[in-house]
Amino acid sequence: MAENNGIFQKITAKKGMGQVFTAFGGVIVLMIIFTCMNRNFASAHNLTSLLRQICPYLLVGIGQAFVCITGNIDLSIGSVIGMSSMISATLMCNGAHPVVAVLVAFVACMAIGGVNGVLVGMFKLPPFIGTLGTMTIGRGIAQIVNGNYNTGDIGQGAAETFRNIFYYGKTLGIYDGVWITIVIWIVFNYMLSSTQSGRHIYAVGSNVDAARLSGVNVFGTVTKVYLVSAFCSFLTGLIILAAAGMGSMDAGMTYEMYAVAAAVIGGVSTLGGSGLLVGVIAGAGVWAVLQNGLTFANAPVAIRNIVIGVIVVVCVLMDIVRSNGTFKIKK
Repeated sequence: MAENNGIFQKITAKKGMGQVFTAFGGVIVLMIIFTCMNRNFASAHNLTSLLRQICPYLLVGIGQAFVCITGNIDLSIGSVIGMSSMISATLMCNGAHPVVAVLVAFVACMAIGGVNGVLVGMFKLPPFIGTLGTMTIGRGIAQIVNGNYNTGDIGQGAAETFRNIFYYGKTLGIYDGVWITIVIWIVFNYMLSSTQSGRHIYAVGSNVDAARLSGVNVFGTVTKVYLVSAFCSFLTGLIILAAAGMGSMDAGMTYEMYAVAAAVIGGVSTLGGSGLLVGVIAGAGVWAVLQNGLTFANAPVAIRNIVIGVIVVVCVLMDIVRSNGTFKIKK
């Protein structure tokens, strides 16, 4: 068993690193290009803000990476973000302490993750259909908690402390939200690369039938990755709420695309079985740098969306070619 674990660690240490280096190279090239276009892009103030902008993309990318490595996908990410933001904001606006509001939102978001796990892992529902359903349900919950209205300002006092922790506060010159994201990445990277749960996640994505015959609890593993995704989306919702200071029913819209982008650009295979969380850092960085740089270039939002959409499609096609040696998916 120890020998098998050693072999596994050698494989995961190398597999996918080529794409990781390519993604980090892309970040560097983009930063050079945008700096040449506008010197203010490389200012200390903008680079510090850029780190903060990467956080939500990295968090949802981590969650989507876990799901994709098992060969599945999570389309409910954006709606869970909206639930997290709206439930927390609504409760705070109605006098609840931020800790209580956050705990209630946490339970609701994790419930969606659990339902995803049951639908996909137990009932074998195609992940696209199962999470599309919970995506709609989650968005409905985000809309109904405050009677189909956005909330007002979440207030001062404890709410102000909440905003500092997740967005405005700094420690050692770095925003606290960045430190939180770093800790989350370290924890989940350790889980994926150095624990039995991580080995099971890769095994399910590589060959679910073989994993089941080897004694892997496929239902438990699939549920676990959807819970990780829901947790990361929950935290992202808190960051968005802290930044805005109010709950928006549209919070998290299109974030499922950002999550897929961060994962696949960073080398996580959409076909399952491979991918490294270090690559997700680069994937999130590419997207954040694009958003920030195109803003400096005064590019319309539509252009930014087109660019990221093209990049995602190209990365998925490259993944298929890399895995199969052809544009056709093996049956």
